[in-house]
Amino acid sequence: MTAFWGEVVGTMILIVFGAGVCAGVNLKGTFANNSGWIVITFGWGLGVAMAAYAVGGISGAHLNPALTVGLALAGDFSWGQVPAYILAQMIGAILGASLIYLQYLPHWKVTEDPGTKLGVFSTGPAIPNTFANVISEILGTFILVLGILAIGANEFTEGLNPLIVGFLIVAIGLSLGGTTGYAINPARDLGPRIAHFFLPIPGKGPSNWRYAWVPVVGPLAGGAFGAVFYTTVFKGTMTLSFWIVTALLAVLLIAAFAMTKSERNQKINQTV
Repeated sequence: MTAFWGEVVGTMILIVFGAGVCAGVNLKGTFANNSGWIVITFGWGLGVAMAAYAVGGISGAHLNPALTVGLALAGDFSWGQVPAYILAQMIGAILGASLIYLQYLPHWKVTEDPGTKLGVFSTGPAIPNTFANVISEILGTFILVLGILAIGANEFTEGLNPLIVGFLIVAIGLSLGGTTGYAINPARDLGPRIAHFFLPIPGKGPSNWRYAWVPVVGPLAGGAFGAVFYTTVFKGTMTLSFWIVTALLAVLLIAAFAMTKSERNQKINQTV
């Protein structure tokens, strides 16, 4: 198997476990219905671990465009391979989401709320606030990439690394995921959102494209900053990339703050 197909299969496995646990917990009529947030975080974490075990020796098991870009910025991955890896991750995410649609086929019809159905596929904010939501995705992915690089710098018993990364995902979900659902992975959110848009799900609503940029741009920015921060602070290597990424991150935060202020003013004007 090539690295491209490794990323396709690995990301598909990730989404089968991740979207699968979201479906089991949230869709009506399942034995796991209403089993809660802790179950969801462990489902995602163990899904990451299993996907990493499956394809880690083939592609490195990035499974996440934010991690791929971060590793390239850290000098641990070739920029020439980045586009192919991201394409593979998107394909895998769409395939995984489609399999979950089939797995829970009878449950879509008996689940009335369109938002619950969308939540199986993609993330959304607990409280819509563009600035805060962007910060949540930046911070979560910053911790993810920083954590993965730190884990990689330590020696563990052979074969233990994927499990440790899986527990990192669980920790991020428990501590930081309650605000936006912790996409922390553009492919994990955008791929299934595309699947939701095209699949014939009974009673589905819109795919919330207005929010869709947050779990894409936020994780890319957070992952990039996590990588250059690790290189600068932990390895003591200051590069131009650090300043470029920091400047872009500042621009993103300023833009998100301006959008939030504009949205707030629009709501005030509508109520007057």
